Amino acid sequence: MTVALRIIPCLDVDAGRVVKGVNFQNLRDAGDPVELARRYSGEGADEITFLDISASADGRATMLDVVAATAEQVFVPLTVGGGVRSVDDVARLLAHGADKVGINTAAIADPDLLARVSDRFGNQVIVLSVDARRCPPGVSTASGYEVTTHGGRRSTGIDAIEWTIRAQELGAGEILLNSMDADGVGDGFDLEMLSQIRSHVGVPLIASGGAGTSDHFVSAARVGADAVLAASVFHFGTLTIHEVKQHLSSEGFPVRM
Repeated sequence: MTVALRIIPCLDVDAGRVVKGVNFQNLRDAGDPVELARRYSGEGADEITFLDISASADGRATMLDVVAATAEQVFVPLTVGGGVRSVDDVARLLAHGADKVGINTAAIADPDLLARVSDRFGNQVIVLSVDARRCPPGVSTASGYEVTTHGGRRSTGIDAIEWTIRAQELGAGEILLNSMDADGVGDGFDLEMLSQIRSHVGVPLIASGGAGTSDHFVSAARVGADAVLAASVFHFGTLTIHEVKQHLSSEGFPVRM
């Protein structure tokens, strides 16, 4: 049986509000996370991702009360990330309604965290969030892509492909690949990076960063994305989830209508 392509709205949350900018800069308010989650759940989202984008940079945990309130309003899987540093952090998020947990910065510092979480809860709980970009001047990796942390604020010099391969081996059940270069721009996903990662990992791959038109979703699916995540186009009314799914279906991709 062919698995349906998933469409995932993303709630980037800062100080309790959904925000969106370009390359994680010049953030503007997009609404209340609980209200948006309820709306997207009703509009046919296959999953919802909640990312507390300032938690790691601020050195604090994800806002559990907002997570719990969001989880109460949705009837699709909820992935929560931001400020996850330990197995206990994962346990708390699951107890407050998360179905999966996104891990990024902490896994860079302590890769075995992925194995410890997987051993306790199973790899289906772990979504490795990879904020990757084309290497800037002065940085060189084998693939030409590097991993960043703290919402794209810090360079690591770690090769993005090598990192996703290792993370899969350690227990990551899905890869959320976010192009920091394309984030919020609306010119399309980094298809070259998506294609390269797809050829090296076997776990589900979520494309993120760059959605501007329904055709962009199709292009990501064509290079092997199992799911496509977007924020601005849904928050500000450029596209609806139904429109995106209709277009994907017309191009031959299975979706849940």
